[in-house]
Amino acid sequence: MGRAYFRCLHCFLLGAKAPSNLRFRSFSGVLQKHNDFTNLCSEGRFKEAFQSFKFEIWSDPSLFSHLLQGCIRTNAFILGKQLHSLIITSGCSLDKFLNNHLVNMYAKFGEMDTALTLYSVMPRKNVMSCNILIGGYIQNDDLEGARKVFSEMPERNVATWNAMVMGMIEFGCNQGGLSLFSQMQQLGFLPDEFTLGSVLRASAGLKVLSCGRQVHSYAVKSGFELNLVVGSALAHMYMRCRSLEEGEEIIKGMPACNLVACNTLIAGRAQNEFSEGALDQYNLMKVAGFRPDKITFVSVISSCSKMATLGQGEQIHAEVIKAGAASVVSVISSLISMYSRCGCLDDSEKAFKECIEADVVLWSSMMAAYGFHGQGEKAIELFKRMEEEGLEANDVTFLSLLYACSHSGLKDRGMEFFDMMVNRYGLNPRLEHYTCMVDLLGRSGCLLEAEDMIRSMSLKADSIIWKTLLSACKIHKNADMAKRIAQEVLRIDPQDSASYVLLSNIHASAKRWDEVSSVRKAMKDRRVKKEPGISWFEFKNEVHQFIMGDNSHPKWEEIDSYLKELMSELKKRGYVPDTGSVLHDMEVEEKEYNLVYHSEKLAIAFALMSAPPAVPIRVMKNLRVCSDCHVAIKLISEMKHREIIVRDASRFHHFKDGRCSCGDYW
Repeated sequence: MGRAYFRCLHCFLLGAKAPSNLRFRSFSGVLQKHNDFTNLCSEGRFKEAFQSFKFEIWSDPSLFSHLLQGCIRTNAFILGKQLHSLIITSGCSLDKFLNNHLVNMYAKFGEMDTALTLYSVMPRKNVMSCNILIGGYIQNDDLEGARKVFSEMPERNVATWNAMVMGMIEFGCNQGGLSLFSQMQQLGFLPDEFTLGSVLRASAGLKVLSCGRQVHSYAVKSGFELNLVVGSALAHMYMRCRSLEEGEEIIKGMPACNLVACNTLIAGRAQNEFSEGALDQYNLMKVAGFRPDKITFVSVISSCSKMATLGQGEQIHAEVIKAGAASVVSVISSLISMYSRCGCLDDSEKAFKECIEADVVLWSSMMAAYGFHGQGEKAIELFKRMEEEGLEANDVTFLSLLYACSHSGLKDRGMEFFDMMVNRYGLNPRLEHYTCMVDLLGRSGCLLEAEDMIRSMSLKADSIIWKTLLSACKIHKNADMAKRIAQEVLRIDPQDSASYVLLSNIHASAKRWDEVSSVRKAMKDRRVKKEPGISWFEFKNEVHQFIMGDNSHPKWEEIDSYLKELMSELKKRGYVPDTGSVLHDMEVEEKEYNLVYHSEKLAIAFALMSAPPAVPIRVMKNLRVCSDCHVAIKLISEMKHREIIVRDASRFHHFKDGRCSCGDYW
């Protein structure tokens, strides 16, 4: 570039004449001026910084580094390149310190080719030069490039090892990161708080508590236990390894609490199925004066999703908007899931449509929402739109699609998507993908084909995939196959109560009472207890819970009376209790009595008594809805002219005008 260009740039940066009396007159004055200059740079006020401190910059060109750092913070890449040109013309292009900052700037902006070119022509390099390049490679998703620089370094420092350990762990190479940590210690390097934070994340990722405890021991010996970074990482590790109490003890023992510690505690409770505790901690955090950030919101929205507490979810959504986090992709994805799991698919669609730049995560979340509500065709249409937008599907996208197909009876389409994932996209199916395929085939009646898929896949089968096939055996009343498949489940997980109950129900439907007794005896011998059916209904921000045989609800007598009238009215309209779905070998009258008091019927009776006529009833259940309740709720929706939405362990059922959205396919 010619001198004219630099004169123009110089004029732009200088603007009006700078005060002539600006000089550093004392040490305190130097510090003050330096602080003023760095503050202007960090705020992106480059013109003012250059205008006010031109004398100091030309006297000490290292001050260009603050301008370059400011460009990174404010995403001012074009100005950064202009500053590079100005550094060259000022005769400072051989300065090692400035060259390191330039390499860092280009790497941060994703211009690795330029960063490499600049690095290769640097007359003098140091460890920092290599560390910057390693960090650049990792930031730009090139772990191999980082490894190459690392292996060729003649000299390393703690920051080098930290960058490489952190990079390995960020790429999911947790075991590799831990190996590097071990090498680092063997070579005499002393890990610092950032090293320990990284290896604790690796231990959490692997869920290896013994490894995490060893790092904890080292942290105590090294005096890092009370460090906020290490303390939060330790708590996170224990919580991810399902040791919630130990994680909470770490946080309680920290000398001070910050936002990171609060987020760690909230996320830990949410991940350990203690959603109510996560929401309690969220409220305490706000009382303590901490402002929630996007990480906080993702955890608490997920907690509302698990508990299906729509009222609380809506309140937190309002706080998200107020905090300016409504455009954050991870938060929107959590909102889509929360509204979907609370039975408000329209609100999920609204959250998705309001996102200006949706990525593959959001598209996949919306597909999963459609699948959960049995709207497979909409999920497929959304996938087509995503492809038209030029976004490439990933393994999560296909998992959402397969789930949607399996819950909508779209066997052929599901098979097509599985083939597309493997052959067109080159993705390796995970166990979850195979489980969806087994569900898809099993529900369609292809039981033997589903079994063949499990036995022929390269992955080791878990109890969930076998239990999925066992459920299909129940749907198609194949007692002989069910017995064989149940053995596979119980071989892996002999304490899985659901499998015993499923097998017992299948034998009961076939009136094989000897087999039922045998299953019951096995449960008793192994001390396996059946998980009770629990349903809940949220009304005026209060959750009302119902369990069969529990009459502790304050309005129990009214609910009991209303339910008896309701069932009597249903029978007049042709309802016949499905006593074949009752486990026990008992008299018909006793079976009918048991069916009446299923938890979802109790919850719906209370909801009909309490909720205004125009409001849809939303009931959640921890187990799958039985066939008798499914028939009864369809009739109730028609008889009472109410929309009833039930979320069970498998999916959502939208009952309206005597029909269910699942098409009796669940």
